[in-house]
Amino acid sequence: MRARRHDTRLASSDARWLQWRERDRDWSRRLYSASRFGPIVRLLGWVSVLSDGIVWYVTMAALPWIAGPRGSACMWRMLVLGLVNVTIYKITKRFFARPRPFTSCDDIQACAKVLDEYSFPSGHTLHAVAFSLVLCTYWPALGWLLWPFAILVALSRIVLGLHYPSDVAAGAAIGWLAAEGVLMLL
Repeated sequence: MRARRHDTRLASSDARWLQWRERDRDWSRRLYSASRFGPIVRLLGWVSVLSDGIVWYVTMAALPWIAGPRGSACMWRMLVLGLVNVTIYKITKRFFARPRPFTSCDDIQACAKVLDEYSFPSGHTLHAVAFSLVLCTYWPALGWLLWPFAILVALSRIVLGLHYPSDVAAGAAIGWLAAEGVLMLL
């Protein structure tokens, strides 16, 4: 009797997992459909390139020169956060080894270059959220610029066929938690 109940729970769990995965793929397809519009792909392509690290490296390098000791303190937090993020990102990617949408969905193609093989979590989103939170902690007025950029980064990853919505959500959550941790500890 116990074994049957356990098997029923497993079957129910498997069904929920499959249902969730199909919803994730469905939302990927819906958002990817925006890639039919050239201006959207060009805009999100540029956002994707900028979020490869360029924006963050330039910002970190400029902070001590622009904002003095406060900028240096922010820069050091961002550097530590970047190392924490890369470590979490690499371990998580290898552990889950989730294929990207363009490799597992016949109707989705990559509209931008990928930096690695796996999809979960979105590293671009992780960094955009984490660095935006740190910068906005020091300079709240930058929120009007940084949060829309972080949202565009997240959206770009799905529309360009590189990530599922759950990859982006997980990247945002991990980035937020890592930034909160660094801000608390340093």
